Amino acid sequence: MNDTPGWAAPGSVPADGQDSGVQQPTGAADPASKWSEQQPPPGQWTSPTTPGGGSQPPTQPGWGGTPRHGWDTPPAAKPGVIPLRPLGTGEILDGAVSTLRAHWRTVLSITITLSVITQLADILIQRYLVPAPPATNPDATPEEALNQVVESTQSSLIASLPALGIGLITSIIITALLTVVISRSVLGRQVSLADAWAEARPRLLQLLGLTVLIVLICAGTVTVGILPGVLLDSVGLRVLGVLAGVLVTIWLWVRFALASPALMLERQGILPSMRRSAKLVHGAWWRTFGILLLVLVLTFIVSMIIATPFTLIAFIVDGNGLNAMFDGTTPEFGWPFLIITGIGAVITSSITYPISAGVTVLLYVDQRIRREALDLELARAAGIPGYGTPTTGDATTGG
Repeated sequence: MNDTPGWAAPGSVPADGQDSGVQQPTGAADPASKWSEQQPPPGQWTSPTTPGGGSQPPTQPGWGGTPRHGWDTPPAAKPGVIPLRPLGTGEILDGAVSTLRAHWRTVLSITITLSVITQLADILIQRYLVPAPPATNPDATPEEALNQVVESTQSSLIASLPALGIGLITSIIITALLTVVISRSVLGRQVSLADAWAEARPRLLQLLGLTVLIVLICAGTVTVGILPGVLLDSVGLRVLGVLAGVLVTIWLWVRFALASPALMLERQGILPSMRRSAKLVHGAWWRTFGILLLVLVLTFIVSMIIATPFTLIAFIVDGNGLNAMFDGTTPEFGWPFLIITGIGAVITSSITYPISAGVTVLLYVDQRIRREALDLELARAAGIPGYGTPTTGDATTGG
């Protein structure tokens, strides 16, 4: 069992198979979840559990609200960027954008600084380390043309490895810092860059290990799918293997999508975080997949809207690359092209990273509200009247 309960469950540790010694209330949506010993004062909340496991805030005479099954249900408390109740898709997206607006200084300090470092490294790698693409022969036979394509692909993959490594490390740091910022914004609390770094730094190596492990699992899944077709030298079997591998990879990607916030906010280890994510996603796979896919599409559209003008300007400024494209030869881009497209990439990352990270963290919060009545714990941590005082775990974890 964890010695330090995470922000996501002040006063409780929700890991599988662990017993915190806290008596669980009757009728909880998830028997495995742990509850804090400190519940709202008797008589100050009487509303029934909502569908999906969330609990309504305490009701008071004269509050109004919409009657539901004979109860006066007031609006859910909203100390931060989301209301403390089960969230809709629009509210999750709005919460991610609201975090960017409410904490724009901290968020942009994180994303712009790390994006600039990444782009500078990428520009230097492309300029000095990436080898020139192999020459192509327009009169080559089909077999020679296929070999040229293979050589070009291998050269591109090898050349991109340093940039991919730098990008992976940068994205992990950004994810860790933004997770802290978003967790505070749920409670309506401010957080500085120094505070976010101090809280996220001890978890960076574990987050790196988690990310690498998930990538290796997905890559291994696709490899296993292709292997029979390669061994039997069957094109049809290769295609089926690739299709099966991709489908299983998508399933795994969604299943482990909430592992990162579980690791950061519950102080879980790598494997317990993966099990925790699988447990939260269980029964809500399609909903989680739909929201994550929607975010991917939205961030892709935003990226294209921002990056396209910079790319066009870069082509115009760097005449050599533009002329090469019209001549049908492989373009060699100079400093102007790399710098202008790098600026576009920094702006794109500064906007899309917070939205993507915000949706992931808020999906995690939403699933815990639906299954474990996390809204009660969050209300206590935010100091909302009628829910009792924050527990010791709330104070030690910084909310």
